[in-house]
Amino acid sequence: MSQALIVPALLAAAIAFFVLKSRWNYLRLPELKARGADLPRSVTVVIPARNEAANIERAVRSFPGARVLVVNDASEDETAELARRAGAEVIDAPPLPEGWLGKPHACWTGARAAQTPWILFVDADTWFARPFLASLTGYAEQEQLDVATAFLRQERRSAAEHILLPYAFGLYFCGVSARSVNRLGGGEALANGQCLLFRREAYLRIGGHAAVAESIIEDVDLAALAKQHGLRLRVVRAEALGAVRMYDSLGAILRGFEKNSFRFLVANPAGGVQVILASMLLLLYAPLLAYFIIDGHPVAATALAFLPSLVFLPWYGDAWALSAPLAIYLFHVVAMKGMFSTVFRRKVLWKGRPV
Repeated sequence: MSQALIVPALLAAAIAFFVLKSRWNYLRLPELKARGADLPRSVTVVIPARNEAANIERAVRSFPGARVLVVNDASEDETAELARRAGAEVIDAPPLPEGWLGKPHACWTGARAAQTPWILFVDADTWFARPFLASLTGYAEQEQLDVATAFLRQERRSAAEHILLPYAFGLYFCGVSARSVNRLGGGEALANGQCLLFRREAYLRIGGHAAVAESIIEDVDLAALAKQHGLRLRVVRAEALGAVRMYDSLGAILRGFEKNSFRFLVANPAGGVQVILASMLLLLYAPLLAYFIIDGHPVAATALAFLPSLVFLPWYGDAWALSAPLAIYLFHVVAMKGMFSTVFRRKVLWKGRPV
């Protein structure tokens, strides 16, 4: 290899290292296995819902025969009626108090109405296989956990979802250590608020969602609280048993990333540094490719052209991996917008409320 290629080759290798590391981090999380579908009577499913008419029936019907409590958070559509029709018990969240965000308030309202030993919080845009409830609760009881949280399969339909979501997920896990997040006591804090199971007694002991009333990333902050209080927490993968469609349009993706992305990095500084470093390396993709082409290295240029698609292929799982080079730059624009919104405390409109 000529000296002119050494530095570009090292940069390309660094890109591959961080992305492959992210996938390894994710796969090191335990995989939730399906158990018998016997209905656990020890758990209440709480679903906070605001203007979720398009999703709520499917979420409720994921738990046939279980007590499903939908907290109607001042919806302006048919969320409450459709939830009842699907078999849920519906309660209205009280008016939002000053200093609270909508989701923590709705979750706290539902938790106080649940009297079972376990409370499972799931989002209205999730859905699950029949064995899921018994599988997660049984796993938590077997492992003597206080908290269990699961990452679900990402449902993608629009082009924006196909391009951006796998890239964002892969980039995020560049800074996550599976060993650290699942270590008792210290280490990193990680949780997925789309699916969060709490032993009720432990939940109340740490103050529940009332303790994170103002947090936009309430799930991660709850995980940090749980660790500070010595609770046994486990982060698992459950792609085979549950799914989520987080965003249904490009606009929703932009608002969601602007609301969350930079705050996740701040919540985990050590991991955030790795994510930022990986993002900066990935931004070198186009300049490196141009260098190889202009300097007359066609083989190196061809290899680099496909590098992002190859290393992100496990995250995409299909031909949309070819869009990874585009995702690098689209996501960076969104992330920078989120950073400025956070730094300058600019509010984002989310589900009809400024947050």
